[in-house]
Amino acid sequence: MKEIEQLLIRPTETFKLSSFDPNDTFGKKREHLDSEVDKLKLIMASLQYKLYVENERSLLIIIQGMDASGKDGIVRHVISAFNPISCTVKSFKAPTTDEIAHDFLWRVHNAVPRKGFVGVFNRSHYEDVVEVRVQNLVPKSVWFPRFDQIKQFEKMLAENKIKILKFFLHISKQEQKQRLHDRLSDPDKRWKVNVEDYKKRKKWPEYMTAYTDAIINCTMDEAPWYVIPANYKWFRNWAVAKIITNALTEMKIKYPKSPPHHKKINV
Repeated sequence: MKEIEQLLIRPTETFKLSSFDPNDTFGKKREHLDSEVDKLKLIMASLQYKLYVENERSLLIIIQGMDASGKDGIVRHVISAFNPISCTVKSFKAPTTDEIAHDFLWRVHNAVPRKGFVGVFNRSHYEDVVEVRVQNLVPKSVWFPRFDQIKQFEKMLAENKIKILKFFLHISKQEQKQRLHDRLSDPDKRWKVNVEDYKKRKKWPEYMTAYTDAIINCTMDEAPWYVIPANYKWFRNWAVAKIITNALTEMKIKYPKSPPHHKKINV
């Protein structure tokens, strides 16, 4: 537990992503963590079922990171523990014309999980303080006030019984280069690579600054950020699974009490 807390960004802290080592594994070995992930996924599935039956609260998981950082990998190898009957995964691409016609949180709020569900955002409203900033799509006078708007939005969700976990998958620039190269060499994955991925690499320092500001400005007790060292996929999967399992356990989810009329049923 203490190791996982090292990945938690607290509201009173100041930090830079450069102070986190994307190669960190806490000295753990893959063979140990792979088996533990399997156990954690069983616990996640069990607690999700209780969450669904309780039907009082929900869990929102937000995944951010640079291209090739492992967002889809987390969905495949960790989120797959959840039963899709009460788990939704939303991928936020460039906003549509209709979405642009509304405030930037409109499409996000519409995707928030209902009671009893787990919701996963593969990218999220944080694109509206990172991507738009780095690519200069809107002026600072527009994106900077969004930090406070996001905090108020997430606080409102938390007050309405939505548990929020936010993960930044932290990889090095060199690791990203290798992963993009591997994708180009793999017929099953090369479709995921486009010219924009390489253009964005030229602005790596700007992205790191933007993510640092987004994390430090929008981490709260109600909606904490975790910086996940993600150069090693097996450690990334374990850390995220461990944090999700801990959060669900701490929610102390209970099955609802049987209604009085159940006592009158004779089998």
